[in-house]
Amino acid sequence: MSQLHAIVVGAGIVGVCSALQLQRKGIRVTLMERDEPGAGASYGNASVLASESVIPISMPGMTRKVPGMLLDPMGPLRIRWSYLPRLAPWLWRFVMAGRKTEAERITNDLARILDGCIEDFRPLLKAADAENLLVERGWIGAYLSDSALENALYATELQKRNGVSVKKMSTSELRELEPALSRNIAGGYYYPGVAHVVDSHKLTVRLAEHFLASGGTLLKESAKDLLKDHKGTVYAVATDSDEHSCDALVIAAGAWSRDLVRKAGVRLPLDTERGYHYTIKQPGITLSRPVYVPETGLACTPLDESIRLAGTVEFGGLKASPDWKRAEVLASRGKELFPELDTNHGSSWMGFRPSMPDSLPVIGPATPASNAYLAFGHGHLGLTLAARTGRMISEMICGEPVCVDPYPYRSMRF
Repeated sequence: MSQLHAIVVGAGIVGVCSALQLQRKGIRVTLMERDEPGAGASYGNASVLASESVIPISMPGMTRKVPGMLLDPMGPLRIRWSYLPRLAPWLWRFVMAGRKTEAERITNDLARILDGCIEDFRPLLKAADAENLLVERGWIGAYLSDSALENALYATELQKRNGVSVKKMSTSELRELEPALSRNIAGGYYYPGVAHVVDSHKLTVRLAEHFLASGGTLLKESAKDLLKDHKGTVYAVATDSDEHSCDALVIAAGAWSRDLVRKAGVRLPLDTERGYHYTIKQPGITLSRPVYVPETGLACTPLDESIRLAGTVEFGGLKASPDWKRAEVLASRGKELFPELDTNHGSSWMGFRPSMPDSLPVIGPATPASNAYLAFGHGHLGLTLAARTGRMISEMICGEPVCVDPYPYRSMRF
């Protein structure tokens, strides 16, 4: 396999992990990225390895919630009116994925690919001397109201049926774990199998540096076109300045993957979730593990020397200007959860999550006989599934048994 040359387009956490996993198989790898590694969604995500997140975004009853998405500009899930015509086909698939039978099937598919996904990170972290960036203290799902806690029963039972370890806790029990939590929360759940990293950007950069130190190549150019022979095999990637030959291609460009995927001969319903964060340098509280609030979509994560408030979803495409009020509202929601939180020393950010309507990533060849492989569409699970995705892609390219049955994540499912 040492004579093979693979190009990985995209140096976010999924692309970097894919490049590393291929490199570990003895393949010569070029990582192609127009920006610095980790400069996209990997820069500002919630930094959680959410191995318990087997529940898809679209669930039964989603149809009733769509009008609210349009009317509430600060809601946890917002659609910009101007973007609705373009989003409509995606949104229809999203609603259909929330039917009970579909949601339960998707939950099972998510559970299979999430099972053991943190373990796939360990050899990469060890080799890059980055084990200190991983923290394994689980995370908390906190509910603000009794009604929301009761409504979570179905999802929680679905998690348990799919092998997720979860423990229901009272407000006082949760406050024993995290004393800064409000006394007014209704209670919640503790997920011991979840981990987080102290800085998702630092992790991506550290892994990219190890990739380069191990003989990998970083090419700072944008992929513009794919050159194919008469059989449809991609033999080179064209940029503005040159053509770069390859034996295999991995498209891991996140929300920017769609145009290149079309050149590989596939049309997929990929869209982008615009995610915001508000990171506080001097929070005034101590937090030991991430806390998530399903009602508002808020995720609070302790980083190196700060606390990150992240979450919410906005559909508005790649070109519209950020709505910074959505970052500001994260601060007020954080204050509701942690009354002593000092939100005065914060910075705002917005990034693009690549999102598929069925909450499943696309992992595998573009077409059954293609040497172009797809690795994107992870939504909120890009960091979580990065090492697992890279492992699956490397096993496919090397013709080895794949650690997880790739059928549910194939490009041809749409």
